[in-house]
Formats: sequence, C-alpha cells, structure tokens
Amino acid sequence: MNRKKVTNVMLIVLALLLVVGMAYQFTPNIAGLFNRNQVNGVPALKVNGQTITAEQLDQARRGNPVLSSTDTGVLGDDFKTVVVANQIQQALVTGATQDIKVSRADVNAEVDKVREQRDLKDNKAWTDFLQGVGLSDAAARAQIRDSIAIQRKVDELKKATPAPTDAEAKLYYDLNPEAFQSDARIVGRQIVVADEAKAKDLLAQARNGADFAALASANSSEFKDRGGALGPIENGAPRPVAQVALPAEVGAAAFALTDGGLTDVVSSGGKFYIVKVEKYLPPAPKPFDEAKNDVVTALKTQKENAALEQWLAGLEKDAKIEYVDPNWKIENPTVASVAGRDIPYSEVVEGVVSNQQFASLLQQVPPEQAAGLVNGILKPQVTQGLIQTYAAPTIAEKLKLNLTGTRQDIAQGLAAYGARDVKVTDADLQAYYDQNKEQFQTPASATVSEASFRDRNQALAFRTDWNGNGDFTAAAGKAGGTVSERGAVTAGDSKLSPELEAAVFSAKTLKDAGEGSLSDVVKVGDRYSVLYVTDLKPAVTQSLAAVRAQIQSQVLAAKKNEAGQAFVSKEVAALKPTDNLEKVLAAQAKRVAAAEPKPTTPATDSATPGATDSAAPADTAPTDAAPVETTPAPTDSTTPPATDAAPATR
Repeated sequence: MNRKKVTNVMLIVLALLLVVGMAYQFTPNIAGLFNRNQVNGVPALKVNGQTITAEQLDQARRGNPVLSSTDTGVLGDDFKTVVVANQIQQALVTGATQDIKVSRADVNAEVDKVREQRDLKDNKAWTDFLQGVGLSDAAARAQIRDSIAIQRKVDELKKATPAPTDAEAKLYYDLNPEAFQSDARIVGRQIVVADEAKAKDLLAQARNGADFAALASANSSEFKDRGGALGPIENGAPRPVAQVALPAEVGAAAFALTDGGLTDVVSSGGKFYIVKVEKYLPPAPKPFDEAKNDVVTALKTQKENAALEQWLAGLEKDAKIEYVDPNWKIENPTVASVAGRDIPYSEVVEGVVSNQQFASLLQQVPPEQAAGLVNGILKPQVTQGLIQTYAAPTIAEKLKLNLTGTRQDIAQGLAAYGARDVKVTDADLQAYYDQNKEQFQTPASATVSEASFRDRNQALAFRTDWNGNGDFTAAAGKAGGTVSERGAVTAGDSKLSPELEAAVFSAKTLKDAGEGSLSDVVKVGDRYSVLYVTDLKPAVTQSLAAVRAQIQSQVLAAKKNEAGQAFVSKEVAALKPTDNLEKVLAAQAKRVAAAEPKPTTPATDSATPGATDSAAPADTAPTDAAPVETTPAPTDSTTPPATDAAPATR
C-alpha cells in the first residue's frame, strides 16, 4: 500500500518504548537504550509528583543533533520546549502504567534476552555495560519493568479497540482505490535456452514470423509442454502472470512492452530468455470483496492508533506539572484554536524539528538566520496543517462520513473525499507532457576524437583532404595536428567545451568521412580543432502515447492533492479557526531578548567597586550522553496551570 499507515501517535509510543528500554527488540544498539541518571541528579520539574532531572533533560537535548545545535536565541527556546514537552509525555506514560503487574520473572526473562543478544552472559561484562550507561542492575531492571508495563498497556488498548464496521471499510476502500491495486500482469510465452547464439537465431526466426509457441515447444528448456506459456493454459490462452514470476532482468524487459511484442535476448542466471508479450494488463483496483481483508487490516491499525492518541490526550489533560528549576521552565501557549480544540505551541515546534528541510537549513545558515526563515515560512505552514488536522473530526462528523483513526487519518480521509470525483483529461496529460518534455528525452550521443592545430589553414586543409581513408590519428598527426580521444560523449555532460559540443550536436554541416563525420573547424582558445564523430545518435523524445501510462498516475495524484486540499481548507474556514502564531512568536521574541545576558560595561576609575554583570547563567550539560530519540509532545489546553517552585524567568 502507498498510504502511510504508521501515524505520529504510534511513533510516539514506539519512541517511548525505545527510551525506557524495550528497544533491544528493535535495534542492536542496546547501549543507547537506557536513560543515564534518570533518577539521580538535580530536579528540574515534577510530573504528577515524578521527578525529571536537569541531567535527564540535558541528555535528551545533547543526544539529538538538531536540538543540540544551539541553546540560545529563539531556536534555543524552541528546542527547550520540545525537550521538556517530550520528557513530560514520557513521564506521564511511565506513571500511568505503574499499576500494571509485571512479575520479577518477566523482568528476568527480558534481562536474559538483552544479555544474550549483546553477549553479556558474564556477570562482570553485564556490570561493566551498565556502568557505561550510568545504571546499576536494579535501575536497569526498573526501566525494563516500565517498558514491559507500557507495552502491555499498548496491547491492552489495541485489544479493546472495536473492529472496523462494514460502512467504515467500504468508505475507506472507495476513497483509497490506489491502495488496493492489483499488480500489472502480462499474457505471454517464453523461450529459455542455454546457448546465446541459439537464442539469437530463435529470436530472428520469431521476428520473421515463425510461430512462437511452436519454437518454444521445440527448443525451450522450460514450459515446452505448453508452448512456452508463462501461465497455465486456461480457455485456450495462457493465464496472466505478475512480474515476480520471471527472473528480475527478464521481468523488467517483458513488462516494459506495454504494447506487446518481443524482448531482445535477455541473459539471467546463465540462461538466455526471449519473451513474447501477447497482452499487457495494467494495474487495476481490486474488487471490494477481494480487497476487504487488506482494508480491514489498514482500518484496524488506524483505530488502534486512535485509541493510543486518545489515551495520551487524557493523560496530558489531567497532568500536574511543577517546575523546580526555572532554567527549564517552558512557555507552551495555545497557538491556534478550531472546533473547540486548542493547539499547543509545542506541536508546532515539533513539526518544525521533525522536518528534514529544517535539519538541512541548520547546516547551511547560522541559527539566528534560520530562526527568521522558520518563523516566516515553516511555522505558519505547520500551524495551518495542525489546524486542519484538529478540525478534521468535527468536519467528518458534520458531513456524516464514516471516517476513523487518528486526527491525521481523518484529515487524509477528508482530502480523499474532497477529491473523489477528480479525473484526468487528455488536456491535462498534454499540458503535463509539454511542461516536462525534457524528462522524456534521450540526449544525443557520439564517440568523438579531436584533432587540434596551431594554424587555422592547417585545420582547414586537413578537413578538406581527409576523406576517412586510413587512421584518423595518424592522418591528423601527419597534417600537424595533436589528437585527443574524447571517447563517448552525451549532449550536456560537459565533456566537451560549449563550442565543441555545438559543432557535434547542433551543426548542420558535418562532412561524411569513412564510417563517421568531420566537424567544421572550431576555434578553441588559440588553437583550431576538427572533430571526428562516429556512432552519432540524435536526441530522441518519447511520444506522449509512449509515456501516457507512466504520467497518468502522477497527474491524477497531483490533481487529487490540489482538489483535496482546497476542499479541506474550505471546510476548515467555515469553522472560523483562530491563528495566534504571530502573537505567540512576538511574545517569544520579547521574552528571549529579555533573558539574554546584558553587555558588560568597561570598568572605569569611577565605577562602583565590586559591580558585576547580572546575566543569567547559561545552561550546561554533559556532552557524552547517549542518543535519545525525540517525538511530538502535544499538550492540552485544559492542563491545570503549572505550579512554579521558583520564578519563571531565566
């Protein structure tokens, strides 16, 4: 299926499992699975009474290349928001699963798996390993116990998820036809022989009109009893087969013949194949009854993820957050509201941090410059996307659509619903073809030798006198030229200077010479060149008919995306959402500027003795922390106000 099934919620839960110790089931890097100093250290905040230390937060920040790129300015403030919100969510999940019973035997069994997989059977090796990640045996077992409890909670939520209804399944099928396509198939026959010369002879006979089935019956080492038919004979004709039924090289050649025909001789596994494609059957939507099992599986995953999303939202709604260390206090205001739902700023920042373009941007420009670009472009885009996602359940309910899953799933379903009637016309295909014709061109190519002369008259004389008899290099050298073998050249590959390339591929005055052609005399710097061109192949552009099937799906997807987004945007606008991003960013900029250290005033004779700068201390953190994966950390606007144990300003 092309549609993405794993939602952000599932990624959140998986990341939580990775952090608290279950990850040895998914990755061999066990050394990075346990949190260092999870309990010991300086308290930074409390989540429902559970302490999160400054060391733990520093580890999460330093272990992520993006989050550790800066801890100052607007981006530094954003990254701190992501780290703290993420750790709060992890603490909520861990705390919510403490009542799940996990026996000592369960923990011991998981410890044994870790030790066996990491070859830590010796007690000293195990102890040394734990010391390397800053844990005692008891602390490691406590984290493994938590991971088992979380997994059991996830399994419990999945088990309690109701099965998809027939109405949900049918709507999902109708809105996602591309997800339930049959594979392309061909009706055809093949000849397989062990000798290449024999294969070429048989191909020549087939091209000259010989009966292919008869040739296969008489010569093929495979399927000769059915005239080389790729599939069993049914109703007098071979049954269609998918590409996987053929060796990779053979399948690629055969399935390229969408109009039918004969392949060339294809070598694979020491054998030589010829395939005759009698009919090409393109991918097509499966009937609902045939696709129903896949539909139900996809919907079951969506509904399970929705249960996890709702569970996490409930934990956040009732959370009590107490900031102990003011250096780690975050501001997480409502950045937008729609349909009675408030969107926290931390979700916008997480959307930015997880964007690959943002990571690339940080490598190219300084953080302060990146912050301006992010605030002006990326954050507004992420905010609008979140507004649509949060509005989706309300819109689906208003339209009485049987959409299910997470908010993101429902938003995607709405877009598909809005684009359900989109079709591709011939005019659409022609326009796309005309705008992207270069994609369908095979550039001109040739084999080139260059004879360079000091004098133009020498070059002209050589071009006039040499008619292709004898060796080009010897003849050019005798005429006073220096020859350079340029070899195989393709138009636009920069192997030739612009002047020489134009003389080969653009000039209309090539002179026949033996098996090739001579170019005009071309001035290159202080010298004059004549090119000998062989194997010249002009540029070829595939026709629209040849690429129609290839581009039709692309054009349809683009039209559907445009129509779907327009539909969702219109429905969201009717809900009159509020977007507070500009106000939130302005308040953040003011707050960050106020927290920056003040410039130190140079000392003078009249200065007050003992005066010092009162800038707030910068955050410090160990730099050798094991990597910790970060995930979205949404919060709910109904979270009770945090109780600060210290002033909120840095």
